[in-house]
Amino acid sequence: MLKGLYVISDDELTSDETIYDDIKKALVGGAKIVQLRDKKSSDEELIEKIKQLQKLCVYYNATFILNDRIDLAIKLSCDGLHVGKSDHKDFKKIRKNFKGIIGVSCYGDVKLAKKMQDEGANYVAFGSFFNSKTKPQSNIVPVDIIKKAKEKLDIPVCVIGGINTNSVKTLMHFEPDMVSVINDIWSNKDLVVNKAAYYTSLFK
Repeated sequence: MLKGLYVISDDELTSDETIYDDIKKALVGGAKIVQLRDKKSSDEELIEKIKQLQKLCVYYNATFILNDRIDLAIKLSCDGLHVGKSDHKDFKKIRKNFKGIIGVSCYGDVKLAKKMQDEGANYVAFGSFFNSKTKPQSNIVPVDIIKKAKEKLDIPVCVIGGINTNSVKTLMHFEPDMVSVINDIWSNKDLVVNKAAYYTSLFK
């Protein structure tokens, strides 16, 4: 079920040395979706990491999503795949070849989200809603985009971008299906379980 806390790994904050422990803590805290977002490693270098994270997610009854690496997601039969703007034009082909969950970044564009839904996307993500340390150049989108999306779409809506335990309260008024967090969940490793538990509690 695509609902709840959606954590995303980070090349710096969840390094190769700590990623398994980091993700495990988030899962213990209640994270329901885990995305591996690795911009540095080659496909070959990622294979074992993907396999291990997929196993970890299965154990904790969570969904594993691979960011961008379409061929790897197909090859390794990942639970899911997330794609961004560079793959919008090829979405029908991706949907045909990948049988798992596909999420699409739609930024602030509900019309695009509707198109992606019609072409077979399983969820869409909107953002950034606040200034993001992960993507400092991202455009800020208005929070009412969530309401508009929920009115127009039948698939789950994920919110992302600069979200922390304070700013998330503004977004929850609009009842997103998933809240995606990067910096706020990983910036203090001693608080990962507690932070994950807090975000998870917002959906109960």
